[in-house]
Order: sequence, then C-alpha cells, then structure tokens
Amino acid sequence: MLFNLRNLLNAATLRKSSKQLVQHFRSGQPTQTNVNLKGRDLLTLQNYTAEEIKYLLWTASDLKQRIKDKGEYLPLLQGKSLAMIFEKRSTRTRLSTETGFALLGGHPCFLTTQDIHLGVNESLTDTAWVLSSLTNAVLARVYKQSDLDLLAKEASIPIVNGLSDSYHPIQILADYLTLQEHYGYLKGLTISWIGDGNNVLNSILMSAAKFGMHLRVATPKGFEPDPNIVKVAEEYSKEYSTELFFTTDPLEAASGTNVLVTDTWISMGQEKEKAERMKAFQGYQITMQMGKQAASDWTFLHCLPRKPEEVDDEVFYSPRSLVFQEAENRKWTIMAVMVSLLTDYSPQLQKPTF
Repeated sequence: MLFNLRNLLNAATLRKSSKQLVQHFRSGQPTQTNVNLKGRDLLTLQNYTAEEIKYLLWTASDLKQRIKDKGEYLPLLQGKSLAMIFEKRSTRTRLSTETGFALLGGHPCFLTTQDIHLGVNESLTDTAWVLSSLTNAVLARVYKQSDLDLLAKEASIPIVNGLSDSYHPIQILADYLTLQEHYGYLKGLTISWIGDGNNVLNSILMSAAKFGMHLRVATPKGFEPDPNIVKVAEEYSKEYSTELFFTTDPLEAASGTNVLVTDTWISMGQEKEKAERMKAFQGYQITMQMGKQAASDWTFLHCLPRKPEEVDDEVFYSPRSLVFQEAENRKWTIMAVMVSLLTDYSPQLQKPTF
C-alpha cells in the first residue's frame, strides 16, 4: 500500500514538473514570431503578455483568412482530442469550440454535469489526471475560478477557461479581433463598459491596456468590479500610459468613446437578484441617445445572449452593432487558442496592425 501511494505521489510530481518544464522552455523557443505558447494554460489574460495576446489574434486572423476566405484545409489538430466540461449552458462557447476543433481535424468531447460533476463524484485532482491521460487539452466552463486553477495545477495538458465567475478570456479575444477587423487597429481606441462589474469586464481590465486601449467603466454603486482586479488594471494603465476611468454615470463613461460594450445584468446563478438588479441598472440601457455622447465612429459589442433592457433594438440591429461578427469570431479565436497551445504553428499571413 505504501509503495503504491509513493508511486502515485511521484507520478503527480512528475506530471506537474513536466508541465512546468514544457511551459518554461517552449515558451522561450524562437519562432517566426518569437512567441511559442505550446503547452500553456489559458486561465486569464493577466498571465499573457501583450505580444502573446497579439499572437493569438494574429493566428485567429490567419486561420480565418486561410480557411474561410481561401478555402484551405488545415488539419492542424488531426489525431488530437479535447475534453469540454460545461457546468453552465452555452451556445457560442460550445458551438465555436466543437465546430472549430473538428474543422481543424480534432475530436471534441462534450461533457455536462450529467457526465462529469467536478469535485463531487470524482475529485478535481483525479479528474485532471484522468483527462491528462485520455485527451490533449481541456476547455472548462465552470462556476468557480478556483476549480480551473486546481485543474491546471494537477493536469499535464493545457487547461482553457471557457468562462468562470472571475474571467471570460476567450470572449475578449473575439471582441478584440472584431474591433481590429472593423477599425484596422486597436491602439488608441477607447472602450466604454456600461453595465455590471462581471467576469467579462474583468477580462477587459486584464488586457485592454496591453494594446494601448483606454477604458471607461460605468457600474451602479455596489456592482463594481473586484478591487483586486482593478488594482492590477491600474498598474497596467500606468505601464502602458492609458486612461482607466470609473464612474456610476453611463453618459459620462460613454463620452468620446469608440466602443460601447455591455453584457447581461443578471448572470447565471443570479436569478434571485433580478428585481434588485433591474432597479439598480435603470438608466444603463444603451441607446442611440447615449451614442450621441460617443465618438462619431462608435460601435457596439455584446457577448450575447442579449436582453432588450440592456440595449434597445435600434442600436442592437443597427450598422453600428458588431455583435454577430463578434459571435462568429468566437470560433476563429478559440481555434487560434487551441492551435497555439497544442502545436508549433506559426501564422503564414501578414501580421495585422494592432
């Protein structure tokens, strides 16, 4: 019994250390772009440098042009499998990941709480070890960020955050790709967040300044983002010389902005707070009237699904709305993430302007 226990502990140490070695050495190997993300986790964009995030967007743009526009077949993930753990329902995250991974020749495996109940019918550590031996990567859409952190610690394969209560990094990659396609650049743009201090906003706070983008945030009193995340964002703002502004006045936040962004006011698990939240967010609906405060070239983003109280139909279905292009780009950006974490692929097309 003691011998078996010692072997298990040694195996755990080997898994952890080998993963750390892969991340340490491969992330430093020179490539065409001097960026190599193979073997990395994607838990939050806080862990990625500006150049690494730009590399992901470059790869997404490259794959979109080669596959969609040029009709090339790129089986870059042939023979690889992906475990998709979903504690929360999803349309875009599930379909973009399943179709994208399959389009690249890989095999996605969808797992709900009916199939795998994290930390209940099997410990997170055991789950991480088993999935590491059966698949090449895990995308997990969960409630607790700590579950993702533990999976990443114990697994020897890349773990990707498909959404947690703290962050939604793969959504923000799609947002940035959409803005880069529309404006032709990102540096110097001003983003205005009008809504709840939630996981989507947290991911913008962890990344916008790295592109030289300014951020103006309006949240009702009591619905501000995590102060620890704000502190990190303030440090980024100083480092990259960008503006970071917080207010409770949506019109003030919208002033002079290029991009108006919002999200649901009531996230999954907050249904009991609906009456309180609907009252607190009065005046936060994005309308053309609010758009008059913005720059002349303003556009609108929403990660969907959208409720009319968050943004009216006039804005949502207008030419200023990029929401459906944004939704499609969830596919190309998650494909870029998987290709970057699982292969040595380098983009073939010219690097976009960021």
